[in-house]
Amino acid sequence: MLDIDNLSINPEDLKKEPELPIPSVEEQKAIVAELKRLEEAGELTPEILSEFMTGKRKPEQA
Repeated sequence: MLDIDNLSINPEDLKKEPELPIPSVEEQKAIVAELKRLEEAGELTPEILSEFMTGKRKPEQA
């Protein structure tokens, strides 16, 4: 059993990811629509989903 009370994390060991601005409601709706379209077409992959979630891909680029 893992004893989480005795775990210590060195903040220097954590990889810092840049903070992304939160997309507007319109941008969020466009992203959801694009993800649904890709899923229905059988084209949604973990890589594509990751690109949307990290801001590397926008709906207009798809």
